[in-house]
Amino acid sequence: MFTPAELLEINTLLIPENKIVILTHYNPDGDAIGSSLGLKHYLHAKGIEAEVITPNDFPKFLKWMPEAKKNIVAEYKRKIASDLIRDADVIFCLDFNSPSRIGILGDWLTRAKAKKILIDHHQQPEPFDFVYSDTVIPATCQMIYHFIEAMGDENLVNKEIAECLYTGIMTDTGGFRFRSTSAATHRIVANLIEKGADPSIITSNTWDTNTVSRLHLLALILGRIEVVNDGKAAILYLTRKELKEYGFQKGDTEGFVNYGLSIIGVKMAAFFMEDLYEDFIKISFRSKDDVDVNQFSRKYFNGGGHINAAGGKSDETLEETIRTFTQRLAEENM
Repeated sequence: MFTPAELLEINTLLIPENKIVILTHYNPDGDAIGSSLGLKHYLHAKGIEAEVITPNDFPKFLKWMPEAKKNIVAEYKRKIASDLIRDADVIFCLDFNSPSRIGILGDWLTRAKAKKILIDHHQQPEPFDFVYSDTVIPATCQMIYHFIEAMGDENLVNKEIAECLYTGIMTDTGGFRFRSTSAATHRIVANLIEKGADPSIITSNTWDTNTVSRLHLLALILGRIEVVNDGKAAILYLTRKELKEYGFQKGDTEGFVNYGLSIIGVKMAAFFMEDLYEDFIKISFRSKDDVDVNQFSRKYFNGGGHINAAGGKSDETLEETIRTFTQRLAEENM
């Protein structure tokens, strides 16, 4: 958490006269959108307005959250986004650890005169004016709740805040399944439910939203899932042609990598997907126990994240990328 002195200084910045912007990472997920909107609603409860800016669009299954559709998507509203960042007095940076993780917003953030406040749970954060970094906490949404507590404002948590923060915690813990989920996480979730978050409605709005294209793509990859490395790793993949054929929409492949990890004996799963428009491969890694996909991704695939969940990228072809992956697995004895 921020030090008491930092909290006092941050409190002096959170005034209605200041222009406040909230940024999150490229390809925003449930934790990114939930933490951004949860913080926005908290500031609103204090009488302070803030704008949420995302580098690119986010999945439809997250747009049910209160005021999610008011987010400014920089890929569609570039000038508005750049002007807001340039003129901001305070910029909250949520769920990312480096300007390189926020796409076109990165350069604007670096040049901005604003005080920059980082709240994030990824490893190896870069310097900001204020840094609250904790890699043990499973979701940035949980950190936002801790921040609200530290500011002495837990009484301001309302239904809108609770719904957003619950969503981010639920999605980033895999439905409270990942080992980073702690007793503190469950206590906060209980508090959020008491404040108005309805688990059944949130779960339905977020996860019971399958499209036909998503189910077709899921059936395709499950039909050819491959287990390698003596049964300890699973490989899933989709080609650009397949994405186009089945009408891929943003968010359709969310959670696909977890199916590989559900296989008995598998300790690591990797999902490879050709980008729809550019010549590179997006990679999602998931693991169990002490298998560190964060370091693996950083070392070999220009990525990173958490010990048990990370992302990466490859400029090789899909076939070459998968071949490199299996070779690196053997070298690392993972």
